[in-house]
Amino acid sequence: MKILIIGATSAIAKATARLYAEQGQEFFLVARNEERLLALANDLKVHGAGSVEHRTLDLTDTRRHQQTLDQAFDVLEHIDLVFICHGSLPDQEACESNFELAQQEIHLNGLSVISLLTILASKLKTQGSGTIATITSVAGDRGRQSNFVYGSAKSMVSTYLQGLRGKLLPFNVHVTDIRPGLVDSPMTAQFRKGALWSAPELVAQKIVKAIAKKQHTVYTPGYWRIIMTMVCSIPEILFKRLKI
Repeated sequence: MKILIIGATSAIAKATARLYAEQGQEFFLVARNEERLLALANDLKVHGAGSVEHRTLDLTDTRRHQQTLDQAFDVLEHIDLVFICHGSLPDQEACESNFELAQQEIHLNGLSVISLLTILASKLKTQGSGTIATITSVAGDRGRQSNFVYGSAKSMVSTYLQGLRGKLLPFNVHVTDIRPGLVDSPMTAQFRKGALWSAPELVAQKIVKAIAKKQHTVYTPGYWRIIMTMVCSIPEILFKRLKI
């Protein structure tokens, strides 16, 4: 299998890539930091990857998306899986008081993903096969006071993926929306961890299985589906008072 990973140096992406490397898969990695990309490429080769190529890209620079994706398809020739997993966790209060900051975060977590999906959809339609798996978040299920800027960007992507799934169905292209809960990673280093937090390696195992089964929407770990069903069932007259 030939795999394109965008945002490859994120914790979830690295853990997932290692599982695929153990199967001998081939990779094209995209991320912002050259040093981290090289370290990951070497790590995947040690874990058994068939081949690893990489390119650096600031994913907020949507003007360069086409060029980088063209390079990925040129190198791999055929892509079986695209795994999109870049993003950031913004300071909610700072975003509330500074539109430019909110705009930057929504661009990174939402619009940059849609830019990539627009190009990838066209390429995979022409190819006539493939899977697109994208990391969103349980935060997109409902606008909570604590993170509604981040959640709104993720919700936008999830809605886009749902429509894209139907559009690509006739072209034998599958779309998977992966919604992790609380993950212990560098992005969440500032938070105190509790019972609901999961290691990236556990999340990665669920992702690999879900992609193999061509699942549509994946909550990982699975108990987050129950949690978010309960959160979404709270009447708005009560929900707006909850500081969660």
